Amino acid sequence: MKPDFDLSLYLVLDPDMCGGHAAALRTADLATRNGATVVQLRAPEWKKRAWLALAVDLKALLAPRGVPLIINDHVDIALAADADGVHVGQKDLPAHVVRRLIGPNKLLGLSTSSLADLRGVDADLVDYIGVGPVYPTGTKEDANPVLGVVKLAQLLVEKPLPAVAIGGIGIAQAAEVIGAGADGVAVVSAICAATDPAAASVQLGATIASAREVAA
Repeated sequence: MKPDFDLSLYLVLDPDMCGGHAAALRTADLATRNGATVVQLRAPEWKKRAWLALAVDLKALLAPRGVPLIINDHVDIALAADADGVHVGQKDLPAHVVRRLIGPNKLLGLSTSSLADLRGVDADLVDYIGVGPVYPTGTKEDANPVLGVVKLAQLLVEKPLPAVAIGGIGIAQAAEVIGAGADGVAVVSAICAATDPAAASVQLGATIASAREVAA
């Protein structure tokens, strides 16, 4: 059975930005104690053994809390660490291949940035989509062109699955992203680079909740 998931506050954990393995684990601990609902591990500069070591520790931390651990791109790491799922982009392994590798009981997320991407999503294979980048971001060098919140709202009308918005989102942007129709916000530096990740998580969670009440 697939794990339940809540996209509300989706932490994309960058261990380099956090300050290494131990600091990344601490950030994930503080964030999930204070409102983060999903953690995705993304460490593009790390070697596989370092990825795996952190993934295993994250799984042990998050599983008792019911917070899914998602691995960015690397199916082998996800399987080795028994992570809850994998998130891939349009240039990574195709969704049907990833689903065959991970089986029916793990989550699969897919990045999208255009109407063509959205219409190409197979909702029988994929569990949720990421949409972005919404704003300029420095955390992903090969990011697609910025959408802006108006274009985001237009795309989300067509969403075939629950959607998390990503790209340059912080506390100041979270409310308008939820107002545009996103089911959640994905953040990197808003938590990983925060002086106080716990306080940042609380504030983001409160902003998201308030925005949902306004949008309801």
